[in-house]
Formats: sequence, C-alpha cells, structure tokens
Amino acid sequence: MALMQWEPSESLATLQREVNRVLASFFDGSPLRFGESITAPAVEVADTKDTVVVKAQVPGVSQEQIQVTVSEGMITIKGERKAEEKHEEKNYLHREFHYGAFTRTVPLPAGVQAEKATAQLKDGMLEVTIPKSAEARVQEIPIRV
Repeated sequence: MALMQWEPSESLATLQREVNRVLASFFDGSPLRFGESITAPAVEVADTKDTVVVKAQVPGVSQEQIQVTVSEGMITIKGERKAEEKHEEKNYLHREFHYGAFTRTVPLPAGVQAEKATAQLKDGMLEVTIPKSAEARVQEIPIRV
C-alpha cells in the first residue's frame, strides 16, 4: 500500500464545491440529488421561436390541487400531493412516495407575455405555454452577398 501525501487545499476545495451545490439547490428550488426527499416536481423549460414552454411532472396531483403564477420573470408552481385516504394496516417493506405541499419557482427568459400564458394538465404532466413578445422573438436576418 503506497502512502499518499494529504493535500488539505484539495479536500477543502471539494468540500466547498459540495456545500455550494447543496446551498444553490436549496435556494433556487431545484431538488437535491443525494436524498431525493423533496416533493417539488422536476421541471423542463424549453425556448422555442415564439413561446417558452414549461413542463412539470406532477403525477397524482389533480388540476384543483395546482396553482400556476407567472410574474416578474418567474414561473411558480404550487400544489399538494395528497396521501391515500384509506388508513389500512400496512407493513411497508419499502416506501418512496412523497406527499405534501410543494412550491417550485423557475426563472424565465426576458420578454414573455405572462398575461397570455396557458396551462394544461394531462397524464401527470403540467405544460405551461407562454408566448414571447414581438421584441423577444428570434428573427433571422438574411445576409446579402
């Protein structure tokens, strides 16, 4: 077994990066990967030519249990995943379902028209479509030769 010299600066740098990652995940609302105990839904934000499309996975959540707001360059999805109503005697061997209220806020690109946003829920997937303003739309400029 070979002896290796300990470099405290490397260990501290690694620790600092990990602490920064955890704190950033906590403050921006994104789920932490090491515990997976966060109830907030996973989110995708796609930027198309004319719209911004936000998709969120919300299985087991009904339309009445979700609230979507778009303001000040942010979209916020609030909801609650309720537990089963039946309280039978069960002996769980493994349990990963998460219940309770959640809030997820994600930044949006500049130039979206919040007042024209539309949302639909289908098969546990929430899809919010937000049109871009005319100024924010990508326009191709032809090159003359």
